[in-house]
Amino acid sequence: MTIPPDTQRGRRLALPPAFSPVVLPFDSDGAFAHACRIAADMPDGAAPLVWAGPAETFDIAVVLVPEEPLRTARRAFLAGMVALAAAVGAHAPPEMPVEIAWPDTLLFDGARIGGGRLAWPPGCGEDEVPDWLVVSGMLIVSKAYAGDPGLTPASTSLDEQGFGHDDQESLVEGFARNLMKTFEVWAEDGFDAVGRRYLAHLPAGKGDVRLALTETGDLSDGTIRPLMPALAVPAWLDPATGRVRL
Repeated sequence: MTIPPDTQRGRRLALPPAFSPVVLPFDSDGAFAHACRIAADMPDGAAPLVWAGPAETFDIAVVLVPEEPLRTARRAFLAGMVALAAAVGAHAPPEMPVEIAWPDTLLFDGARIGGGRLAWPPGCGEDEVPDWLVVSGMLIVSKAYAGDPGLTPASTSLDEQGFGHDDQESLVEGFARNLMKTFEVWAEDGFDAVGRRYLAHLPAGKGDVRLALTETGDLSDGTIRPLMPALAVPAWLDPATGRVRL
């Protein structure tokens, strides 16, 4: 998996050279939609890291150029979740765990704070190498618009957890650095090394249940929990609002 090679919201983003940042206005339709729309038209494999979303939402996406069939390339989603968890965890105190509810929901201290998505070209077969993949993450920045946080105890926000406004730019940079590092680990040590990092974030992974990932990214925990159908309907996404479920 490779990451192909400014508008700015605040200070200049310090990203690894492979990334070309695109920061969309607050009233855009989101990083995921924008990245999917432009993915097929990027010249010479070049692709941006897209940051978007209204003030209440942190929304980021990157277009990847796969080097293997879709059935195994789909594991890039799990690498993206590792990168998102690491970026948030860098700002979290040790007593506030950042966990993943299989396969796509990010938890902060046990409450839902965001999640990830994956897209690939329509009609791409499982044994075909896709022209592109889009890995995307979304976080709740603020729940102020939803009223008393006590009414939505299953979720939390960056604001509630003490993240400042400038921390959003640090999250973009942290996600980019961690994604790059995760793919370097994949290239050097194989996907199993990435898989272990992902499994370490699952709450069940800290208990006696024996967890493993298959070569197609399915979760084995005594039974097989397929990844592809789970990605079809993100568990964390509210279809009515297009945001993280509160």
